[in-house]
Formats: sequence, structure tokens, C-alpha cells
Amino acid sequence: MTTALLRTAEELRARVRAGRRAVVMTMGALHEGHATLIRTAREIAGDGGEVVVTVFVNPLQFGQGEDLDRYPRTLDADLKIAALAGADVVFAPAVDEVYPGGEPQVRISAGPMGERLEGSVRPGHFDGMLTVVAKLLHLTRPDVALFGQKDAQQLALIRRMARDLNFGVEIAGVPTVREADGLALSSRNRFLSAEERRTALALSQALFAGRDRHAAQEALRARALEVPATRARAEALSAIGESRAAADAHAVAKAVPGGPAGVRAAARLLLDEAARVRPPLVLDYLALVDPDDFTEIQDDFTGEAILAVAARVGTTRLIDNIPLIFGAAS
Repeated sequence: MTTALLRTAEELRARVRAGRRAVVMTMGALHEGHATLIRTAREIAGDGGEVVVTVFVNPLQFGQGEDLDRYPRTLDADLKIAALAGADVVFAPAVDEVYPGGEPQVRISAGPMGERLEGSVRPGHFDGMLTVVAKLLHLTRPDVALFGQKDAQQLALIRRMARDLNFGVEIAGVPTVREADGLALSSRNRFLSAEERRTALALSQALFAGRDRHAAQEALRARALEVPATRARAEALSAIGESRAAADAHAVAKAVPGGPAGVRAAARLLLDEAARVRPPLVLDYLALVDPDDFTEIQDDFTGEAILAVAARVGTTRLIDNIPLIFGAAS
């Protein structure tokens, strides 16, 4: 397959479309996580469709003091990765192609959700992100656009924008891709020294600890529901040596901290340990949120949730998250 490199919207519009067009939006510095997105897009588009990968470092979503100039630009390598993963087109416009009149006077506001978590740490970031995503959706006109679940808040806001503003495009999330040691793939990982990388592993380890605590709690809750706390049942269980298991299940299911509080506590323990090593992990936030609006969930919450973390190691800022479901046992 020959992958075309296009620089202008006019070139993209001139292509004859057949079948579905799937778009993967990136800021370049492609890695295996991006390749997974592209391969998924290829599956969705099918042999008769078209996969477009955008490569554009968007200045609007970098705040003062952030790493716009430092952000890696590796277009030649990106082209090879995109081609191997099945892209038909790499659309790599210049800044003045996307913003021909300079910075746009009219922008999309991310609203209250965009002010939480990442938005509180990086004011204006999500407004800039949504503005460029909206621009690129108009320029590429896809049937489906794919985004990684590692940027969970970004994905939620893009979905909300597409729904609230009737974009008429399907927004698909693709699970986070991790390295063998658990670290979520990111273009910023290349900035970590060997020592910093060891510290950075605390992000995924903390999420996994929270996930494991959650799984244990849900299993015990299910066990408690299966074993009614009645005298007759207790006597029957005692005869076959299960009374202790039943009692423990009931006790642990009602123990504090449990539920969301227990998940947060398990994850926090790993992060606190990483803050004491050298080089230290500097936590921005650990949050357990409702994916609909990214507000913190309460202890009686049931349904889907996201355990999210953001931290700095040295000069590199990293984010990660995992999905959880509360109340599955009931």
C-alpha cells in the first residue's frame, strides 16, 4: 500500500472517496499506541474504505510554559509507521493551513467538564483541543474518528461535542496500549531517563492496585450475596467448613474503607511511596470519576467509573487511567 502525504485541505478534498472514511487524529511522534488506532481504523473502514491519519501539533492546546517547542516532530518516521499500520493518507497541514487567519477568534468551549482534572491543571487546554478536533473533523469529513482511551477526559469531551453540536460522526474509543512493564504508551515517554522511568511506573502500578482492590471487593460482595446470613444456613455451612468464609465475606463487604474509598486508598498508597523515592513522583491528581461528567463518584455509586492519575517525573508530565464498574455483583 502506498500512503499519500497531503499538506492541504484542497488535496484531501480532491481525493475520490469510496466506502467509509476513518480518521485517526495525532500530534505526530507516532508509536505503537497510534499504530493500534490506525489498525483498528483499517478494520472499521474495510478494504474498500479509507484511513486518514492527521499529524498536527496544535498550538492552541499548549499553555504557557508547556512543551510546544519541545514536542517531538518526526514526520518521516510517522509516515512509515502509518503506512505499515494500514493508512491510506497522512494529512500533515501547516499551522496556517488549519488557522489561515491566525489564532481563531471563535473557539469551542469545553464547558464545566473541561475545567476539571486536566482542565484545572491546564487551563484552556480542552478549549484548544476541541477547537482543533472540530476543525479537523470538518476538513477530513470522516464517517468515524478514533481516539485512545488513555486520554479519557479528552475522549469524553469529544463525544459530548459531537453529540451536543450534531457533528454526525461516530466517535470510537480504543483501549490504552501499554508497554511490557505496564507503562502507558505516550510520545512523552522518550523524555524519561532510566531512573525517571522506574519512578513513572508508579502511575500504572497505582491504577492496577486500585483495580485489584476493586475486584476483591466486588468478589466478596458477590460472595456475601450468595451466602445469606441466616442461622440455618450458617449451621449448614459450618458442617462443611464454610462458615468462616461466609462471615468474612459479610464483614469485608461492609468494611470501611470499601467501595470507591477503598479503591482510592489502594492507589494512593503506591503513589505516596513513589513520592518518597529519587527522582520523586509529583502528583497532580488521583481521581475516581463518573465518565459522563468527570465528577468524583460517591461511596454508593453504581455503574461505570474511571480511575485516573496525572503526575510529573522530572520535567515530564504523564497521565493514565483504567475503567472500573461498581455494583456488578448486584
